[in-house]
Amino acid sequence: MIQGSRIHDLSIEWLEADGLGGFAMGTASGIRTRRYHGLLCVARTPPTGRVLLVSAVEAWVDAGRGPRALSSHHYLPAVTHPDGASRLLSFTCEPFPTWTYELEDELRVVHELFVSRGSAQVVQRWRLEGAPRPAKLTLRPLLAARDVHTLRRESVELALTSSIDGGCVRWKPDVALPGIVAHTSGVFRAEPQWYRDFLYLEERARGYDFVEDLASPGFFEHDLGSGEAALVLSAEGVGASTSAVPGNAPVGSSVAELFERERARRATATPLERAADSYLVKRGAGRSLIAGYPWFTDWGRDTFLALRGLLLARGKTAEAAEILLAWAEHVSEGMLPNRFPDQSPGPDKKEEPEYNSVDASLWFVVAVEETLAAHKSLARAERAVLERAALEILAGYAGGTRFGIHADVDGLLACGAPGLQLTWMDAKVDGQVMTPRTGKPVEIQALWIQALSFGARFEKRFRALVEKASAGFEPRFWNDTVGYLNDVVDCEHVRGTADTSLRPNQVLAIGGLARTLVSDAHARRVLDVVERELWTPLGLRTLPSWDPRYQGRYAGSPYERDRAYHQGTVWPWLLGPFVEAWVRQQGSSAEAKRMARARFVAPLLAHLAEAGLGHVSEVADGDAPHVPGGCPFQAWSLGELLRLERVVLAAPSLSELINVRPGS
Repeated sequence: MIQGSRIHDLSIEWLEADGLGGFAMGTASGIRTRRYHGLLCVARTPPTGRVLLVSAVEAWVDAGRGPRALSSHHYLPAVTHPDGASRLLSFTCEPFPTWTYELEDELRVVHELFVSRGSAQVVQRWRLEGAPRPAKLTLRPLLAARDVHTLRRESVELALTSSIDGGCVRWKPDVALPGIVAHTSGVFRAEPQWYRDFLYLEERARGYDFVEDLASPGFFEHDLGSGEAALVLSAEGVGASTSAVPGNAPVGSSVAELFERERARRATATPLERAADSYLVKRGAGRSLIAGYPWFTDWGRDTFLALRGLLLARGKTAEAAEILLAWAEHVSEGMLPNRFPDQSPGPDKKEEPEYNSVDASLWFVVAVEETLAAHKSLARAERAVLERAALEILAGYAGGTRFGIHADVDGLLACGAPGLQLTWMDAKVDGQVMTPRTGKPVEIQALWIQALSFGARFEKRFRALVEKASAGFEPRFWNDTVGYLNDVVDCEHVRGTADTSLRPNQVLAIGGLARTLVSDAHARRVLDVVERELWTPLGLRTLPSWDPRYQGRYAGSPYERDRAYHQGTVWPWLLGPFVEAWVRQQGSSAEAKRMARARFVAPLLAHLAEAGLGHVSEVADGDAPHVPGGCPFQAWSLGELLRLERVVLAAPSLSELINVRPGS
């Protein structure tokens, strides 16, 4: 429950996902600060092709003393209007977003909403608390009808006509977008208006367009004194059905049943589990994982890394296998795509995936290994598909594929070419790659050796290759002068060179994967320096503060943020491999796990009540107080927290079950 001054903290956001790639989201205060904040954002080609249809609903109540607003917006130049946020008493997102407003004479209004899983719709209701009395609720929907990444300005081309059929109202503002259907317990009155110059503070801070106009086709009136008011907004032709409201049933009673059913459904899982389910989405006939809300779709690297915690750690092995099977169809030249474009292709266009990552395919092999180990009942034919895809990737990488990716004479994996960013540190500013890492990056070798270990079970050539790579790793990467692992060796493919930057990538050589690639003595030295120089309560910095390239704040324009993205910015997902390595060095005892939870995981759990409620942010500032930034709802951040809680800090862990040492 959020109350007091925190309720007006505009950085606190809530999310409701529909399982198709669409969502509703906003701030606890109700004031929209992003172009993505809205009530009905739907994915036309799940999980891509997102459009924002309904941004908000203006609401006010008249209980006999004149209208009292329940909503507020920011307008140019710096105006907050109306004053609904000043009446907001509390907000909670458990079990679904709920706002309580206080009017006068101890009269309160409660507003609740949830997004239906598998259906592109948001279900809302309002009710009075306090002594019964006459009260009229007026609701005016504000339509955006636009691509989720763009902004709307007033246009005569937007149709605001309404089709009214009893308690059902339809709008089709843009012929190219899905129509909007509203089921109401009230009475609709057509009165088209434009609301101009909404100000989105977060977009302005991020260096994007930040002013928008929204259209309203009319308003709904409800007799709130006689019972609950209900409004269900749906997108036509998207999801399982247009609306979950039964045909001719009274909307109010139907919505009450929907809320009770949804409350019961959510009671079967913990808040953390429900948050994890937000990322599981439909893709074609199968499923995938969204990398983050509100602007990411499903990315290969993020999907394979995140599913270990979001699904495998929770025992959802069938879902993990289904996702991997769907991605296995896209192996090309020994590579998997890193992402699919977030757009809806026309009838004569094909959505082309982007093959631009060296680690996405390796994370796939790691995820396959762990899924097959956990999903003992997977059908033999499906198991064979996953094994074959993994071996095809290993063969492609060993023999050479796109972007200079190939196994070198030392067994290690080389990759990269000028102007490319192939690792997870992939920021590019004005054509300049900020962290090119061409050569042999340290975490790529950890993934490569782990993947080869899996392939060695099937083919002798991979057994010989993994032995060579394992034997060569520590001599090539350990740097006794600085006391940690080099970040890249054979830089720019020049043999014998090394990038000695202190970066967190090296933790994957000692944690996060089943194999540990260096001696215990070296692992302890790595942990000491990483904890001293890179650890923060929200994750690991990507550079130490003493590095001249260090950027302590992730803020400003796209250029400024991309410059800082991997040059000091904190990433919560890195806590997963770091804490796992720390626990290993402590002997994986129960006491070590207790200490790790208190020392490293507790701050991340506290973060669940900040920024994206119930979720973990994408990044945070390197400088204290480590303000969260980037995507407020990030899959691999939450996934690694769950993996820590359910696997690493529980016994025995999956990593312990399949753990091997170099050369074994």
